[in-house]
Amino acid sequence: MEGENNLIMISDKNLIELVERTISHLEKLQGNKEQKERWIDGETAKKRMGIKSDTTLQKFRDEGKIRFAKISKKIIMYDSFSIDDFLESNSHETF
Repeated sequence: MEGENNLIMISDKNLIELVERTISHLEKLQGNKEQKERWIDGETAKKRMGIKSDTTLQKFRDEGKIRFAKISKKIIMYDSFSIDDFLESNSHETF
């Protein structure tokens, strides 16, 4: 009947399994683990952007095109979401 609420009962074990399978499915849709991490190192950032040069990565950082966190003098982590945004904003539609 329309407007009628149905109650569905599920055991704790089955609920956990359902949630785990849902999470696993969403992870597969999003890609590999590296793509889901928020903060990534310079090598991963360069791979993600398709660049090989540390200088180019530093240029993007210095120009404020990608977000970063300087953990120490030699350790810099990059915000993968800002890299995705940067790539998206520089993408072009094909004709």
